[in-house]
Amino acid sequence: MYYNDLLKEIEKEDISNFNYLLKYKFNLNTNDFIPKKDISKLKKLVIKARNIPVQYIVGNVNFYGYLYNVNKNVLIPRFETEELVENTIQIIKKKFNNTISILDLCTGSGCIGITLKREINANVTISDISKKALKVAKINSKGLNIKIIQSDIFKNIKDKYDVIISNPPYISYDEKIMDIVKNNEPKIALYATNNGLYYYEKILKNIKDHLNKEFLIAFEIGETQKEKIIDIANKYLDNIEINCKKDLQNRDRMIFIVNKK
Repeated sequence: MYYNDLLKEIEKEDISNFNYLLKYKFNLNTNDFIPKKDISKLKKLVIKARNIPVQYIVGNVNFYGYLYNVNKNVLIPRFETEELVENTIQIIKKKFNNTISILDLCTGSGCIGITLKREINANVTISDISKKALKVAKINSKGLNIKIIQSDIFKNIKDKYDVIISNPPYISYDEKIMDIVKNNEPKIALYATNNGLYYYEKILKNIKDHLNKEFLIAFEIGETQKEKIIDIANKYLDNIEINCKKDLQNRDRMIFIVNKK
């Protein structure tokens, strides 16, 4: 059976999952003939993907053009995080000339720090409190000479860095999120106290001791958190410039903090 024929048997809301499974689970393209032995498997997995993220079913996610292993112990990286990485790369290229040092806090699967390592000239450290998450990050960073540290934010971090980047847990416990996310993705990577601001405060409160003179701090944020995170940054840091960028959906989604010249 060919793709267009099978597509007629797939519910409209399942098509994106169907396409992902076809490409990344069965290694087939939309112009390939789909073997009979795979058709029933595909249909069953499409139904399963209504309740379980398709990336967990397949075991990977396409992030910034790279395939990263994911499982139930790590958050599935989203398009917004790709935008964080893209904007961070642009700032780094303008601000720094030499090999830089980068720390990716709350790394999860490692996709942020590992992608930065692949895209720019940098020494990269990735860190997370979760041993299970770091097992995934270790697989994803194989062969890339990336330092991995288990740490509750800066507890086991001793060095200073040019760039510290993080997509920490930032969802408030009373915030409504999609059931497929709430029921499957690790709560430790999703939720934070203090209306989702706990980790921003914890990072910024202790970040001075881990920054070089010329620095960039980059955060992914919740769309309503911009002003409060700016207040936290100004509370703990002096002589800084803060820039907030919107994502492709026009939501406040990234904050960049640099030292003033």
